[in-house]
Amino acid sequence: MPRTAGSATPGPVRSSTRAARSPTIAAGATISKDGSVKLTTAQALVAWLVAQRSETIDGREVPLFPAVFAIFGHGNVLGLGTALHERRAEIPVWRGHTEQGMALAAVGYAKATHRRQVGVATSSIGPGALNMVTAAGVAHANRLPLLLLPGDTFTGRAPDPVLQQVEHFGDATATVNDAFRAVSRYFDRITRPEQLIATLPQVARVLTDPAEAGPVTIALPQDVQAEVYDFPDDLFAPRMHRIPRQRPDIREIAAAAAAVRAAERPLLVLGGGVRYSGAGRQALEFADRHGIPVTETTAGRTLVPHEHPGYAGPLGITGSESANLLAAEADLVLAVGTRLQDFTTASWTVFAPEVRLVTVNTARFDAVKHGALAVVGDAAAAIADLTAAIGDWRTQDEWARKPAALRSIWDAHIDKLRAPTDGIPSYAQIVGVVNDLSGPGDYVMTASGGLPGELIGGWRATGGAPTMDVEYGFSCMGYELAGAWGAAMAHTDGLVTTMLGDGSYLMLNSELFSAAFAGHPMVAVVCDNDGYAVIARLQEGQGGAAFNNMYADCRTNRKDPPRVNFANHAHALGCSVHTATDLAEFRVAYAEARTAAKRESRPAVVIVRTQPSAWTEAGAWWEVGVPRHLSGRVGYDAAKPGQLRYLQS
Repeated sequence: MPRTAGSATPGPVRSSTRAARSPTIAAGATISKDGSVKLTTAQALVAWLVAQRSETIDGREVPLFPAVFAIFGHGNVLGLGTALHERRAEIPVWRGHTEQGMALAAVGYAKATHRRQVGVATSSIGPGALNMVTAAGVAHANRLPLLLLPGDTFTGRAPDPVLQQVEHFGDATATVNDAFRAVSRYFDRITRPEQLIATLPQVARVLTDPAEAGPVTIALPQDVQAEVYDFPDDLFAPRMHRIPRQRPDIREIAAAAAAVRAAERPLLVLGGGVRYSGAGRQALEFADRHGIPVTETTAGRTLVPHEHPGYAGPLGITGSESANLLAAEADLVLAVGTRLQDFTTASWTVFAPEVRLVTVNTARFDAVKHGALAVVGDAAAAIADLTAAIGDWRTQDEWARKPAALRSIWDAHIDKLRAPTDGIPSYAQIVGVVNDLSGPGDYVMTASGGLPGELIGGWRATGGAPTMDVEYGFSCMGYELAGAWGAAMAHTDGLVTTMLGDGSYLMLNSELFSAAFAGHPMVAVVCDNDGYAVIARLQEGQGGAAFNNMYADCRTNRKDPPRVNFANHAHALGCSVHTATDLAEFRVAYAEARTAAKRESRPAVVIVRTQPSAWTEAGAWWEVGVPRHLSGRVGYDAAKPGQLRYLQS
């Protein structure tokens, strides 16, 4: 029979085989004769979080949930907050300063651990919960695990409407947390304590499934958090979650192998799925064995050492001209672990129209895109099976040698862009310095604006492990600092450097203080170019007038509008600050910042003025809306105020 709330028999903890398997549940908890334990909903949830374990790519056992990021309010402080306090020695709780920022930090943690560990973020109801929706979108677009625990309104409804409650006139069950449904892989609202028994295994399934990985939202009504129930103690037994390696169907492998053997100019594209599978080295061995040129997507960046002879460079709009030229010649593209986003495919113009597409992906949703010959399975398992099925076949030497020749031309182009000059430095020069002074174990990040194109296209990877996080699935301004805080927690073997523009800094900078307060070292390079320069470039390059992007083109009532003193601001947030006005000064400032961050265990911020109109071009098309006018551009006729007229081009 199902247990009901309050049905346990009070008494001391009894020793039993089942009870011995469970960790310490909570302060004062009792285990009954039947093996049940009386806990609040919040205590049970936290006990379950503590009991979950994960296995890293190199086989180490680690907590699946290594940290909780929390801002407490009336929706979670006395339920979940109390339960987290009881277990604070076993699951660290870090105080954030915006709900979006701390949830983005959790996303950055997951990326830095290659989806082997999952950050948790909790908030109160109302604005606190809604602030995390953007972070859920980031996790969803990038296929990264994230557990969100927003507080929710009372299920009992006696005090309705409570503070921050949004009332729907026609639906009494709707709350702001329903906004998470569009950006969650799995959503639930716990209205009875015993629902956890069925829900928590599904939570773990989604967060650790390579095909479904993404955000999970569990809405927690504040009255239900404090309700008591007799939970089975087996729910809290330590459980190891090993990422499954789904083997492909042998018929799909046979068809893919036949397609590769029939190709004269095959190209291997490595995406984030190769990274999360830990299949980077295996993919390169496959490419070497068969003489297949190799390139990377944004999520797969730094899988391939820069000097690898078969490496053509990164692919797509923000990639390299060398890889794009090679892709245009390929008669078969073997895409492994990628969803083939428009920036990777140059809006599907980078490949030849008659190209044969073979995809390997854990998600059939991604594998079947664009009529591809689909192989559904883990990257490492699929590569091993393909290697066996292809046998000793190898492409022509002329094609195998081509990527090195093309990449040498691209490298010379990047060297020219990086070369020291007088005056205000470019993004390419700033990236070059960071690249030069970073070691194989260091980790570099960015998200939005012009820096993704500079990092993806110009960075030269030196190690064998993925060491870059470019959040370009959602291109979320503000991820650069918040995500870096989470990455700095996870990536302790090397130093995290995040690169961002002045616009992203102003949009979300509060987690710099979070990192400084918590004692997590990282370096933030802030490139100040007076506005949203890359969007201004797009606006003007597609026929629009300069408007509302660069400060010079924004409306103000002041003759002499202020400038932000980024150095003073970062200092006030508890960071060490280093400034530079030219490239030589930046090299010194960045080196000093690296030393200061590690010595002082806090963020070091480097402020440098950069050019607003110098970019690295990969020679690729992007399908984007453009203004269209019947006979030229639209303007105003001074003789007829308020009426549009068409100006001849």
